[in-house]
Amino acid sequence: MRIASGFAAGMRMAETCGAITGAIMVLGLRHATEECRIVKGREPVYAAIREFRAHFEARNRTVVCRDLLGCDVCTPEGAQAARERNLYKTVCPKMVRDAAEILETMIGGPGLQK
Repeated sequence: MRIASGFAAGMRMAETCGAITGAIMVLGLRHATEECRIVKGREPVYAAIREFRAHFEARNRTVVCRDLLGCDVCTPEGAQAARERNLYKTVCPKMVRDAAEILETMIGGPGLQK
């Protein structure tokens, strides 16, 4: 949790949802090998990210925090609107759940074993 704590609110920029960023970390752990130090060696990770994103967007139409929440949480007004509409406790947990379900399907169950 500590390593990913800065991912909330689209890394505080209302860009890529933190649930997506966390999922990308998981996909890196699952698919990266020593060859990931070169661009060609990262292709298995990139392919997995493309697949994940397609599934996530099919469920939620976007991976962008401000679009998922319907407000820009980087502004004081947007952050206040998110709090007032209880979005951090309703929308955000759904995004985390969706990301986890997609990862579980892609990886084949709990754990990161190859």
